[in-house]
Amino acid sequence: MPGDEPPPVFDRAKLLAARYAAAEARPYLASALYALTVVPSPGPGGVGTMGVDRHWRCYVSPAFVARTPVVELSGVWIHEVAHLLRDHHARADRLPAADQGDPVRVNIAQDCEINDDLLADGLALPAGRMEPRLFGLPAGGLFEGYLPAVPRTPPHGVDCGSGAHGIAAPWELGDGAPGDRSGDPPRLGPAEAQALRRQTAQAMRAHRRSRGSLPAGWLRWAEEVLEPVVDWRRALSGAVREAAAWSAGAVDYTYRRPSRRTPALGGRVVLPSLRRPLPRVAIVVDTSGSMGEAELAAALGEVTGVLREVGVRGNRVAVLACDADVRAVRRVTSAAEVRLAGGGGTDMRVGIAAALAVPDRPNIVVVLTDGHTPWPDEPASCRLIAALIGADAPAPPAWVETVRVTPGA
Repeated sequence: MPGDEPPPVFDRAKLLAARYAAAEARPYLASALYALTVVPSPGPGGVGTMGVDRHWRCYVSPAFVARTPVVELSGVWIHEVAHLLRDHHARADRLPAADQGDPVRVNIAQDCEINDDLLADGLALPAGRMEPRLFGLPAGGLFEGYLPAVPRTPPHGVDCGSGAHGIAAPWELGDGAPGDRSGDPPRLGPAEAQALRRQTAQAMRAHRRSRGSLPAGWLRWAEEVLEPVVDWRRALSGAVREAAAWSAGAVDYTYRRPSRRTPALGGRVVLPSLRRPLPRVAIVVDTSGSMGEAELAAALGEVTGVLREVGVRGNRVAVLACDADVRAVRRVTSAAEVRLAGGGGTDMRVGIAAALAVPDRPNIVVVLTDGHTPWPDEPASCRLIAALIGADAPAPPAWVETVRVTPGA
């Protein structure tokens, strides 16, 4: 129509000059920045500014490039790659369903996590950026901690794409499934992305050693990538849940409740029915002299967690207090019922043997110990999980499923 302005031409040279400037100023981010594939996204249905999908494709609005100075475009390049380096989409996938249903709110919290680090690092960002101070929050936090303070949002707002909040935007290309356009730009797979994160974290560590300066947020991220801290509560509960599912899958036949097909045979033959047994659990708690009060408190707390995760009912859990001998055996349904005794030497072999000898033999044995103990010479006839309490706990034999517990963490 008369008076309509033509759409701006995509100034790729300006955009790439901004990426070059970002890589020159922050060389430890260069590999990640150049791993992004540029995808022009013009028109009303395109991205509003810049955004990324979880395959490391960067969608760019030509109009945004035209109106934004190179120095600010450089900051946006780093902002977008930060979403992918910090694995925001995978972290968003672990949020409760109610939070995942509001991707704009999640995106705002993620932008707060990133932008305070970028601004503290002296980078220029366009106006209207999200910062923790806008919500009365302190700088230096993670988006999961910021999210509760971010109010529910209208349908229109910031959208950095599925590489941030995890929900595919309308302007994103396919993920490579059948039916996608064959001409789609290349995409990075999860293994390649994780290798790139480690490479970037190593570059940050080398940069800090040589130049002595790295923003606090990036330093924390790099240390977590290179020396990850395992959520031991999730690991322990996951191991117990998997073992419980394994034992519950041991379907067997029983004549206590004949099969419903028996009447069809005229009563001459009684067919057994199938049963799925509920798992029984034994928890062996190391009460030797090497276990301090903090370690014993952690052990007691994990008894409750194990009971909750297994989902047992009634007296289906036996707890054994053990040092060099078994001091007490009790069937419990809560940690309040546990009584620990001991304080002598350490031999969890005795506790494991006693656990397997209790009436109603357990399917799963969990040993809560500091690891300073001999172990059986061969695998037990059940699932054996060692919850090693303390960072320096010696490892058990390779056939023992192991989770390291950090008291107070």
